[in-house]
Amino acid sequence: MHALDILGDPVRRRIVELLADGELPAGEIGRVVQREFGISQPAVSQHLRVLRESGFASVRAEGTRRLYALDPGPIREAAEWFGPFERFWRPRLDALGTELARSARARRLATSASPEKED
Repeated sequence: MHALDILGDPVRRRIVELLADGELPAGEIGRVVQREFGISQPAVSQHLRVLRESGFASVRAEGTRRLYALDPGPIREAAEWFGPFERFWRPRLDALGTELARSARARRLATSASPEKED
């Protein structure tokens, strides 16, 4: 399966986001995903299985718990695949960064230039 097939699903993207911060027990992933997406525990398990089988996540047993971790390899491969297309969004992101910096500077100047109230 191609990385876009895996990451194209919002539930799987959310699980990948959760795992980006580190290893998590399956139960915690399930609680978050069930709350946010309103899906069943078996549906969450199916998404975890797809992530495992596609190499995006690994699982290890710790007692009765199953701990999931993100495998950075497929994420890196997806980023490499997107590389040639970066030219389409990079200028827009650069322009956004410039506008945000200008806005922040304007707010700082407006705050420092505003006259203080006298009693």
